[in-house]
Amino acid sequence: MIKKPSRTSVRMKKHLKIRNKFSGTAAKPRLAVYRSNKHIYAQVIDDVKGHTLAASSSKLLGLEKTNDVAAATAVGEAVAKKAIEAGIETVVFDRGGYVYHGKVQALADAAREAGLKF
Repeated sequence: MIKKPSRTSVRMKKHLKIRNKFSGTAAKPRLAVYRSNKHIYAQVIDDVKGHTLAASSSKLLGLEKTNDVAAATAVGEAVAKKAIEAGIETVVFDRGGYVYHGKVQALADAAREAGLKF
């Protein structure tokens, strides 16, 4: 019997394929998204130096509901505001192997509306 790969291993394989195609630089850093069962996280990363330039999460914002589309929207707005304060206007979006739908899409749309370009 052939064992089916887990969802996490499939997501990690997709994430590695995405990461091989692009990386963040100082001029155009990477906006990385991570979803856990309870929270959603977003970071703006300069991969050349290995530094996080701006970050936000539903955990840091202290939201009542931490893993829904509204929380993802709040995280997207917060990370975009922090990035713009740090002088970053354009980023490369890294969906982290997740499907661009629901929470990931809400975070991206909120970051675009708050002023980030990608």
